[in-house]
Amino acid sequence: MPRRARLVYADVPMHLIQRGNNRQAFFYHRSDYRRYLEWLCEYAESSGCRIHAYVLMTNHVHLLLTPDTPTGPAMLMKQLGQHYVQYINRTYQRSGTLLEGRYKSCLIQTTQYLLECYRYIELNPVRAGMFHHPAEYMWSSYGKNAQGVFDSIVKPHACYESLGIDICSRRSAYRELFKHHLSEGLVDEIRSATNGNFVLGDKQFKEQIATQLSRRVTRGKPGRPTKSVG
Repeated sequence: MPRRARLVYADVPMHLIQRGNNRQAFFYHRSDYRRYLEWLCEYAESSGCRIHAYVLMTNHVHLLLTPDTPTGPAMLMKQLGQHYVQYINRTYQRSGTLLEGRYKSCLIQTTQYLLECYRYIELNPVRAGMFHHPAEYMWSSYGKNAQGVFDSIVKPHACYESLGIDICSRRSAYRELFKHHLSEGLVDEIRSATNGNFVLGDKQFKEQIATQLSRRVTRGKPGRPTKSVG
């Protein structure tokens, strides 16, 4: 059975996750994180993908981005994966598969879910029990979005910019969003949409994307399709 093509639409934000093969680690040293971020910055630019948020965990990566073209995300992940795998294999004298074959992704409705996805991504180290606050973890975009730490990778989305009239008020409002954790229901909703290659949004947004792409964008009902009669 052929794999479902990914849902991609120009100028519609996406949440992407790339895991290590069999969920094994693919960052071993601080220099590995730095090298990955260097290539992320370079290839996001060349592929026309604006990165709004990210987190690099030991065995997986989350990205929140908006592509200029439908081909941008695949181009970004291909270039990034190829160069990083070659670097790791050469550096640590290893061979074999490093990354899971296909990255997972979902389209995101801006008005209701985009800022929640910012939080979902940057709160990953907290949910994993590694730290008490996202500011303690250095391999994410929280420093840029919340504290103004220099980061050439991150490009603010219009939804982020609407948080305040200037950069200081935006950062302050953004930090306020992290005073409460995401609900388990919302976390499950984001995970389900991303792992299933579906749309994260309300009914109207899902119907809009389904019409534009002529594709099913939500999880189908289990079981075989029923035959029509007549």
